[in-house]
This record gives sequence, C-alpha cells and structure tokens, in this order.
Amino acid sequence: METLKGTIVETIFRNEENGYTVALMETDDNITTVTGTFGTDIMCETLEVYGKIINHPKYGEQFQVELYNTVLPSGLEQIENYLCSGLIKGIGRYTAKKIVELFKEDTFDIIQKHPEKLEEIEGIGEKKAKMIAKSFSEQADIKEIMMFLQSHKVSTSYSVKIYKQYGENTIKIISENPYRLSEDIYGIGFKLADKIAASLGIEKNSPYRISSGIKYVLMECASRGHTYVPYRTLLTSTANMLEINYENAEYELQNMAFTDKIHIEIINDEKVVYYIPYHTAEVNVCKKLINLSRTDFNITEKDTIPYLHNVEKESSLILSKKQKEAIIQSIINGVTVITGGPGTGKTTIILSIIRIFEEMQRKVLLCAPTGRAAKRMTESTGMEAKTIHRLLEYTFGEEDSSLLFNKNENSPLDCDAVIVDEMSMADILLMNNLLKALKKETRLILVGDVDQLPSVGAGNVLSDIINSHIIKTIRLDTIFRQSAGSMIVQNAHLINKGEMPVCNKKNTDFFFIKKPSSIPELIVDLYNKRLPLKYNLNPIKDIQVLSPMKKGDVGVIELNKKLQSAINPPSPLRKEKSFGNYIFRERDKIMQVKNNYQTKWKINKDGNIETGGGIYNGDIGYIISINETQQEATIEFDEEKEVIYPFSQFDELILAYATTVHKSQGSEFPVVIMPIVWAPPMLLTRNLLYTAITRAKKLVVLVGIKKYMQDMINNNKIVKRYSALDYRLSSANEAYKLLSEGIIEI
Repeated sequence: METLKGTIVETIFRNEENGYTVALMETDDNITTVTGTFGTDIMCETLEVYGKIINHPKYGEQFQVELYNTVLPSGLEQIENYLCSGLIKGIGRYTAKKIVELFKEDTFDIIQKHPEKLEEIEGIGEKKAKMIAKSFSEQADIKEIMMFLQSHKVSTSYSVKIYKQYGENTIKIISENPYRLSEDIYGIGFKLADKIAASLGIEKNSPYRISSGIKYVLMECASRGHTYVPYRTLLTSTANMLEINYENAEYELQNMAFTDKIHIEIINDEKVVYYIPYHTAEVNVCKKLINLSRTDFNITEKDTIPYLHNVEKESSLILSKKQKEAIIQSIINGVTVITGGPGTGKTTIILSIIRIFEEMQRKVLLCAPTGRAAKRMTESTGMEAKTIHRLLEYTFGEEDSSLLFNKNENSPLDCDAVIVDEMSMADILLMNNLLKALKKETRLILVGDVDQLPSVGAGNVLSDIINSHIIKTIRLDTIFRQSAGSMIVQNAHLINKGEMPVCNKKNTDFFFIKKPSSIPELIVDLYNKRLPLKYNLNPIKDIQVLSPMKKGDVGVIELNKKLQSAINPPSPLRKEKSFGNYIFRERDKIMQVKNNYQTKWKINKDGNIETGGGIYNGDIGYIISINETQQEATIEFDEEKEVIYPFSQFDELILAYATTVHKSQGSEFPVVIMPIVWAPPMLLTRNLLYTAITRAKKLVVLVGIKKYMQDMINNNKIVKRYSALDYRLSSANEAYKLLSEGIIEI
C-alpha cells in the first residue's frame, strides 16, 4: 500500500449520504487528487492516507484511499485554517486568527481542556465558548471512531455505515459485542465480524462469539431453506467452525434456549433446534390453516352448480371435471390448494373463481410473493394483483427499521377471499404474516406448481401443506388444447414424469444442441447473434440465460462476463463503475439480490408521477445512466420504475444476462437458453430442469451433453429441507379429531 501525507486544500465533491469524497491534497512537493469514503468533511484537515495511485480514463491520475489517519495540524497557519474550515461551529476566519494569535501552539489544548479561556477573545462569551468546545469534541469523537474502526481492519466504506448505525456509541457497542455488526450492517457477515472480534482480543470461547456462531449456522441453514436444524448437526457445525469444544457450544446453546433465543423440541423422534422466528412462524401457520380450514360457510357443492353454469355460458368455456372440482372446493372450503404444471388451466380456474365470487357479491383480493408474479397475475386476470408485502401494507419500525405490516390480526384484510398465485415461492415467514391478516371467515385459495423448486426463503410451505393431506388439494394433470401445440408445455410434463423431452422437431419451440466443447462461446453466439437474427429478438430484453450453478465455465459469473463483453462492451459513450467482482456499465442488465423495502422508486406516466418503495431479491432492471459526480446510477425496473442507486448500494446488484434457475422463479421470459453439463448431483435435479424450461414462453434452447440431461431427469431426489409444517398439520388435525370425539380434553 502506498502512503501520502498532506493537507486537504479543496473539496471537489462530497456525497453526504455515503461519505464519498473527491478532494485535492497538498503535500510537501505536489497537489494530488484523492478519492475515497470519509466519515466527515475533510476540508483543511491534515491526513495520512493509505491506498494506491490509479489512472482514471476521464479524470486522470488519482490516489484511491483505502485507509486514513487524521493528523492535527501543528503549524500556526495550518491550525488557523483548520479552525475556520467550517468543521468547528462558531469560528470564522477573524475569530480563528484571534484565537491562534493568543494561544499559538496550545490552541487545541485550550479548546479541549480549558474552553473558558476562549472568553478572553473579544466576541466570545460563555455560551459561544461552550459551543466551540462541544463542536471540537464532536469532531474529535468522530475521528476517534473512524480511527478505531480502521485500526481493526474495517474499510472506510463500512466504517461510514457503522458510524451511521451506532453514532457516538460505536466504540462502546463494538468493544462489548462486535458480533452485532453481522446482524445490523448489511454486507458484514459473521466471518468478518469474527475477524474484527479477534483484532479486539475477544476470546475464542466468549459467550458472545459462540451464541453469534450458533445463530450464524442457523441463519445459513435458513438461507438454504431449513426452518430447523438437527441438534447434533448444529452443534458439530458450530464447534468445527469456531474451533471450540462441542461441550462449550452445547452449554451456550442451552443458555440461548433458556433466554428464548432458540427453541429445542422433538420432531419425528429427533431432537432439533429452531431459531425463534422460524419456530413461531411454523406454529402460527399450522394453527391458522387448521382454523381457516374448519370454517363452515354454509354452502354445498349443489349450491355452486348454478354459478358454474353461468360462468361457462358467459365465458363460452367448457370446464373439465378437475377444473370444476377446483372451483367448487374453493367456494365451499376455508382453505384450498390448486396445483398443476404449465397449460393445465390454473388461470382459467382463477378467472372462474373471481367471477363466481363477484356474482355472489363477495370481495376478492389477488396477490403473489413477488412483483413479477403479481404483474403476470394482473395481466392474466385483468384485476389488480399485489405483492403479499404490498397487500399487507408493509412499513418500518421507527427505532430499528425492522419490517412491519399494517395489516395483521389487529387490522385484518377487508375481503371474503384471498387468492395467492405462485405459491411455491412463499416461505414460512411470509406465509405467517399473510395468515395473521386473514379473518376466520376469509377463504384462502393457494395456487401454484408444487413440482417447481421450493421458495428461496426458509420453509417448504406448499409442499408441506399438500403432503399433510389435511388441506383440500386438487391436482391438475390435463394439458388443454390451447397449450397442447407447445413442445415446452409437453416436454415439461414429460420431464416431470421422468421421461426424456422431444427435441428439435421442425417448426417447434424446444431445441437441444449437442456441444461437448466451447459451450460458453456457443451460448454467447446464440444470445448475441443467431437467435436475435432468426426470431427478430432484442437479446437483452427477450433472452435469458439460466444456469444450474454460480461458478465454473458455464456458471452465471463467467457467463455474465462473456455476455456483457459481447452485448455491451466498453465504450467511450457508456459510463461504467467497477464494484467488487463486477463492472457495471450503462445499458447493462442487472438483478437485485436483496429485499430492500426502503428503496424508493418513481414512475412517470405522461407527466403524472407515481412514487412507491421496495425493490426485491430477483427483480431485473437496466442501468439507464451512471453519474460519477453524484456517485450514483439510475436503474429502471419493470420497464417503468426508476430508482436512484448510490454506488455504496451496488453490493445489492449483480449482472443478469445469465442467472441461476433458483433466481428465475416466478419469472417468465420469451426465450431461455440453458447449459446442460456436469455439475454436483444436488444441482442436476429433475425439478431444477423442470423449473428452468417452464420459465420460457416462446422458445427453449438447451446446449450441452444429453447424458447430463438424462441424469437430471433420473435424479428425482429433492434435496431434503428441514421443515415440519406437514408434521404439525397432521398432529394438530389428529388432536382435533380426538378432542371432537371426546377421547381427550383440554
């Protein structure tokens, strides 16, 4: 790392939001442009900076600061300049000159320790002297905090985030428990917090460290879909990761259970551990589903027949037996599940249910787990569908910015029925919040494809509900005429039954290209040239590359680099920003990878401005412009929502020319290209292939080796998720039966 020492003589630019600064530093023999993230305005400050010299293509040579130390000025002129820089309230040029003339090199010592002596200066009374001392002290506190953080290997950008979170209590909070950082600051995970803790001298067997490590393992498992973890698995993983004894981990786990941070119970004769929010959600979802399903609406199958006939007549429909059953059960039951693959008539059923409820003068609300799925539901029904978050009117806590919902058990949704589409994407926490907002007399209709990949979040909600055999479920398995001509639809069903798809039929929409080598290059060629020319496509907006994996030659990271280079190469006409492992460029296709409910967006429709908030994990957008001066980019989502992203928020974005199959859930694309190559068996699964091809509306092109497609179709082993909603539903239902039969009493 290179070092510079000098005084900041001019601030060219400063972003108060994230601390990014461009300034001129005067050293003994030169004036250098320095750039970096600083906790405060550094005008007139003397700094020792560490980093490297870079050549910016537009602004020339700059010193990029990674760490810095503040050095209080020692020369009288420097002291005077510092005092009148604007950092110290109450001191202008004239007053600064008078203070330095009187106190000379002792100026800082007087302000800090004997501020009452400032009253010797004409124009400074007791009140002003105290204000000057307080302002000087605050600046010293901020500098002390920034130096403290950097001395423990915290980057300047994270230092600014940490200071904004904790303020003047930063050093106290981190010294007591540095593991709070992994919970409170996005981007600081447990492992980075653990390094900071080690730098602070925190012992390996510290209770803070062990409890934080246990929570980290639980949350890592939750990120892989588990609501609980087997007891011994959790303790072994924690002990190995922290390099501590199993007994020490177990002792702290028992303490966490005693203080209600975790919950331990027996599920199917196995001792398991829940992080409390997931246990609460799973128990509540079970109770609410049982209660809703037992509501008597005083309507029979026979009563619904006239409504069915009217729907068929008005819509010129001939409903199948299964479709009629799904509609009837949705009307007479408190909770109904409708599941089926593409082309099996789910949309027709939803439309029919809506029309019947309207005829019955019942109010229906539509929702889906993601914005993309809600938008598709709106388009297919002609009726507004919202994300579950918007339906529940999400908001934030005043003190800790935690996500809250205005619609809950105290203020339920005003409706007679709620229809949820793409239910396979809903995790246990979201399902719990939805159910809390339903009155007992509200019908709940869950629609989805249980054969798709499960939710990204923890839980196996749709599958568990179906497998419990407690909630009325209708499985759709007939492909209707309007979808029968599509090989995408036919092949999806063949794959789901464990059969190889039919490929490369003339004038169809499903192709497999055998290519044992140079698969990435072929994918780029298909994306950039061959498919756009043959089918008149806009590659960025019409074609999506899906891959089973993140790493490797055909993983999304490498494919994105190659596709970006081909479709949106460097150009003097397009600004770019390097951040982490990515170079983001104007016109790039990007994806949000974190739910950010507080990000604001606006829509400009013919001069009418609509505003709102929330950009979600998996949302796809396009970089419209990059403003280096303001250190921000303008990004468009859903072809209408305009969002301003500060560069510090770029850790929430990745390139999205290629994305994983998991991230594509709930989306539809005109064209899907997918590599079929060797990968670990846990990635080469039938439901992953099925999910990938059902994302395509018009064309599927698979590229690779057929053997691996056969392996995927044969591999119907769904990776086990530790969840117990099905167990709880079955157990609760059995208890209700025994209670109603008088065998047990409460």
